[in-house]
Amino acid sequence: MTELLKYQIALSLVKGIGPKLARNLVAYVGEVEEVFKQSERSLSKIPGIGSVVAKSIKSADVLERAEEEIEFILQHQIQPLFFTSPEFPSRLNYCDDAPLMIFLKGQNKLDSRKVIGIVGTRQSSEDAKINCEKLVSGLAVNYPDLVIVSGLAYGIDVCAHQSALKNSVATYGVLAHGLDRIYPSLHRNTAAQMIGQGGLITEFLTKTNPDKPNFVRRNRIVAGLVDALIVVESGIKGGAVITARIASSYNRDVLAFPGCVNNEMAKGCNYLIKSNIAGLVEDAQDVANALGWEVDKNHNSVQKKIFNEFNNSEEELLYTLLYNNKEMTANELSLASNLPVSKVSANMLSLEFAGMVKSLPGNAFRLL
Repeated sequence: MTELLKYQIALSLVKGIGPKLARNLVAYVGEVEEVFKQSERSLSKIPGIGSVVAKSIKSADVLERAEEEIEFILQHQIQPLFFTSPEFPSRLNYCDDAPLMIFLKGQNKLDSRKVIGIVGTRQSSEDAKINCEKLVSGLAVNYPDLVIVSGLAYGIDVCAHQSALKNSVATYGVLAHGLDRIYPSLHRNTAAQMIGQGGLITEFLTKTNPDKPNFVRRNRIVAGLVDALIVVESGIKGGAVITARIASSYNRDVLAFPGCVNNEMAKGCNYLIKSNIAGLVEDAQDVANALGWEVDKNHNSVQKKIFNEFNNSEEELLYTLLYNNKEMTANELSLASNLPVSKVSANMLSLEFAGMVKSLPGNAFRLL
């Protein structure tokens, strides 16, 4: 496995090979290992490769860098997902420029049935934040299997992540750098909670700086992972508009909140709506209608009945986390709920006495 991973990472590092050519190359030779076992002369004769790229493939540098990255992956429990892996997000495989591989810290729920992206300006207004929070909470009530993807940036991005955490739905942040850092650092605590209730994703190796071009590359992953992209607030030149255009090119649904014509930070959304790139939405019900989502009435009735039996909001939060994740340890529950382990243990004991959860070896829990 480690040997195979070395070749997978190395291929993503070869200069002159983009995602599409790399996929064609693997298909041509049969296996990723075979790419590096071919002679330079044989490689140069493969369509699209040539002598310069063949020389880069045979360079020892990419394999050495790959081995260095594997050390970090093993030490920090990172999940490397190559495009041929069954765990690689299936939606990305329909995008021509999708990365060859991504690195995931957290849980892999990326192939869930309902995955939406929520993006917007870093200089978000209070009204936009309220719209974002209401959107997430409104969807979470009816669709507990919801997954929310964004970019962990200031403004709308982090608002979407934090709202997801608050409403106990999975959320993923797509990063413009490696998993050896969090940018902006102010969002480190939010990122830590996300790992317990979703995760962090990147195509970049460690020691990669969050340079401006990386954010544009990051945006295509946000667009590719989702069924629909929702722009809450954005200027006409905002990164959210770029992401919306990419999502549209991937045949994803694009939706946007309208804004005042005199508000510079609303002009991007208004432009997307006026250009028929995005549909107009004002709340969670509009989003559900646009995507054709039906409410699971059974889930709602059962949940309402159960929620009446909780002693406090902490029990309700912990129960919902287990409902969405099937099985979690006390430490994972603590991280996802932002409650001390001591409170988690006390509340889980109460839920166990009530016959609602079962304790498992390793200080883990699942629903009965």
